[in-house]
Amino acid sequence: SFSRSSANLVAPLGCLVSRQKHTLPDLPYDYGALEPHINAEIMQLHHSKHHATYVNNLNVAEEKYKEALAKGDVTAQVSLQPALKFNGGGHINHTIFWTNLSPNGGGEPKGELMEAIKRDFGSFANFKEKLTAVSVGVQGSGWGWLGYNKEQGRLQIAACANQDPLQGTTGLIPLLGIDVWEHAYYLQYKNVRPDYLKAIWNVINWENISSRYASCKK
Repeated sequence: SFSRSSANLVAPLGCLVSRQKHTLPDLPYDYGALEPHINAEIMQLHHSKHHATYVNNLNVAEEKYKEALAKGDVTAQVSLQPALKFNGGGHINHTIFWTNLSPNGGGEPKGELMEAIKRDFGSFANFKEKLTAVSVGVQGSGWGWLGYNKEQGRLQIAACANQDPLQGTTGLIPLLGIDVWEHAYYLQYKNVRPDYLKAIWNVINWENISSRYASCKK
């Protein structure tokens, strides 16, 4: 009967939605740690204001979505999806981004990741040039990504608009994300995005990216 099957559905959904609220992750370094490449003022605003806003708005959208689910209001569920995608993506992307950067970063990756980069892009220099070009070329706001294509077992470069999360929109597993929203660089580099992109390679955390690569190959 209808009522029995819908009751069965409600229980697991209830478990799903009584979860903890999302929180802003701590940075693994001080706001000024990435200077001179990314200054403290940018990092502070970017983390404590921009990322915090995505977290807060995601929690609000999830709360409303929970109510819409409970009411069986599909129209409301659909209308909330852009807010979930934007703020959820913003939270996912920045959470990855902070760990992709390090005061001890820069240089080149080693081991398996380096082998894969050479295999899939010909050389590290070629890969760096490609990812930079894709990131420079993002129109308006968005991200440049190095991702892993699990089906094909290879690395791939992609650009995403706005806060579209890489895996949720392309299926690629995110390894390295470069934020090219103006709030990520404008205070320091003004409108010259290529200068910011040149500088960011000095703080790329290859250890973090290598461990991401290792874990998605398991």
